[in-house]
Amino acid sequence: MKSLLLTLLLFPSFLQAQSPSIPSTKPLILTHVTVIDVTGSPAKPDMSVVIRNHRIAAMGRTSAVVPPKDSEIVDATGKFLIPRLWDMHVHTGRKDIFLPLYIANGVTGVRDMGGDIEDPSGELSSVSGRYVQLSLWREAIENGSLLGPRFVIAGFLIDGFKWPGNIAATNAEEGRQAVDVLKKTGVDFVKVKSFLSKDTFLAIAAEARRQHIVLAGHVPDAVRVAEASDAGQKSIEHLTGVALGCSAIERTLMDEKAQAFAARDRARYASVEPRAAETFDAMTAKALFSKFVTNGTWQVPTLVELRRNAIGEVGTGEDSSQNDPRWAYLPASLRDWWSKSRNATAPIGGQELFASELSLTQKMHKSGVMFLAGTDTPNPSILPGFALHDELKLLVTAGFSPMEALQSATLNPARYLGRNWKARRPGAARC
Repeated sequence: MKSLLLTLLLFPSFLQAQSPSIPSTKPLILTHVTVIDVTGSPAKPDMSVVIRNHRIAAMGRTSAVVPPKDSEIVDATGKFLIPRLWDMHVHTGRKDIFLPLYIANGVTGVRDMGGDIEDPSGELSSVSGRYVQLSLWREAIENGSLLGPRFVIAGFLIDGFKWPGNIAATNAEEGRQAVDVLKKTGVDFVKVKSFLSKDTFLAIAAEARRQHIVLAGHVPDAVRVAEASDAGQKSIEHLTGVALGCSAIERTLMDEKAQAFAARDRARYASVEPRAAETFDAMTAKALFSKFVTNGTWQVPTLVELRRNAIGEVGTGEDSSQNDPRWAYLPASLRDWWSKSRNATAPIGGQELFASELSLTQKMHKSGVMFLAGTDTPNPSILPGFALHDELKLLVTAGFSPMEALQSATLNPARYLGRNWKARRPGAARC
């Protein structure tokens, strides 16, 4: 799909924000292109799009559009023109590598989920430095002095113990304080991780509601996914807690997971998700999915990351890191880190686990649960920019139509960000 797409970089707010500092150029005409507007309308074949001063000036059937004088004409026969894309789960690394790769792949908006990914270059080694750096890049992008995507930034994340990239909250009061500090810092949303206690998580959720700031992230192991939805968590990443929430023995599995974590028994901890899939209960799942729809709880499954975790780095062709020419765009430090981190063989039961995750995604989608496309780049073999196209393919594999997959990276992010995003920067153009 990727090779047939021309991403529409001239329509979105990305270039609207930059256009004052970009010099005027002669008109650009894309002829004989198929336009996809992601509203659900049928594709519009054999169209011409007139771009003047980096903005769309006109669009119509190629036979009816008269090219302006001195225009540059590009024959886009066999190509598709789509709106710009959002990757709604990233951990941005080096400016000189990540930002160009986002743009080259048509990703002009990213939701950066915080400082919890190792940066082998050392450029963003501290979480405070990371947040400041991303904020500086965002300002430079918005004033037109730096080419890159629009950012929505968590900057920090909240978890139950201290480790690089997070704020530790071990009780309800510390959770409330963390939200208060983050709101005053100016982050766009609050992200939670897996090892918060239930009381701490509920206090964080309540304080986020009081402070009118979005709560997103993992569903902590100690919290039922239905409780997280009821508490106002707006997006759930990586399907955390969802398989357990659909199990006929959810509480038993949660207890076993807690015991395995306390004993630092990784094998037993990892065995819980497959058992949840094996004990899937259709009526329990139906009630949970209905709750997601009612509460407006979005899912960001990051299927490319779930696939990597489940089946490792195996196979041949495009999906094999050993044969992936896209690695050439990455610095040696990141390639070396990935090479050391990748799995040589598929974990036992991994294929079945990933199949169950695809099935769970499909069932939620059919039930009307809302989805966003995200990748968790740059975890090993999850390439900045490129990975979003891989994610869209996997969403189609999970039962989405091509239009619905595109909407998960275009229309749906705009809906998710909503008025809060527009209100944060009154002068910025619409997402």
